[in-house]
Amino acid sequence: QVQLVESGGGLVQAGGSLRLSCAASGSIFRVNAMGWYRQAPGKQRELVAIFSSGGTTNYADSVKGRFTISRDNAKNTVFLQMNSLKPEDTGVYYCNIDVTWPHRVYWGQGTQVTVSS
Repeated sequence: QVQLVESGGGLVQAGGSLRLSCAASGSIFRVNAMGWYRQAPGKQRELVAIFSSGGTTNYADSVKGRFTISRDNAKNTVFLQMNSLKPEDTGVYYCNIDVTWPHRVYWGQGTQVTVSS
């Protein structure tokens, strides 16, 4: 069983910055990837950024150049630095971890990010 605890959300004006964190704990044999998803009001949940075990990263086109994902492997923690925030970035942000064995996917509780215009 794996649990993810998220923090760092809040209210910020357009153009501001926030830093999200997500700490994983429990029985983990191997981490394949950690990442961030978000769900805006009235929209589907979408991928924001992922950090794979090989060190590769991927970002949604809408956040490239503004968001940066990073990891502290010793603490099983993933971060999301969000700069130049826009109102359309508003939503609930969820941490995600993909582990083996067995192969399972776990989700954090979500943290609210609100960007005012």
